[in-house]
Amino acid sequence: MKRNLVGLRSAIGLIVLAGLGLTQASAQVLTADQVKKAAPNSFFFSGQSGAVQARNLGGFKNSAGKLTLAGLVDTAGYATAIAEKYQGFLITETKLGFEGGSLDPGAYGFGFKNGKFVVMNVAGTDVISIASQSDEKVKHPVPLKVEKDGDGYRLYAGRKYVVVKPD
Repeated sequence: MKRNLVGLRSAIGLIVLAGLGLTQASAQVLTADQVKKAAPNSFFFSGQSGAVQARNLGGFKNSAGKLTLAGLVDTAGYATAIAEKYQGFLITETKLGFEGGSLDPGAYGFGFKNGKFVVMNVAGTDVISIASQSDEKVKHPVPLKVEKDGDGYRLYAGRKYVVVKPD
């Protein structure tokens, strides 16, 4: 009887551990601590580095555990033409889909301008330019936020956003 009880406890323990492992591997928005541990302190874009704004970071992981990070960057010192459309960085370990485009794994600059979400390679060349949406229901907009949205995520800059779907 005692042996069966020990075996049952061991089996329950393994089931609980397996459940925790599956939960950790599931797709989810990253916590502030997880993002801060993974995000860079500065980001190289178009010939120079800008400081990452630690309070304006977000990210998520897909079901395979691959990360996507987004953050705002201090663009002081950049040429006006670049600073007008470059607001932050996007680093992804997985392919990302947007309504109207896709991105391969890599590091990119992004910005929201004139109703568009523009993604640029690190040389500053546009890679994607798609329509952004506006969420007027957001009561207290913040500079950058990531939220779960069905099988994707919303990347917000204030009330403007795009839906991102990782592979």
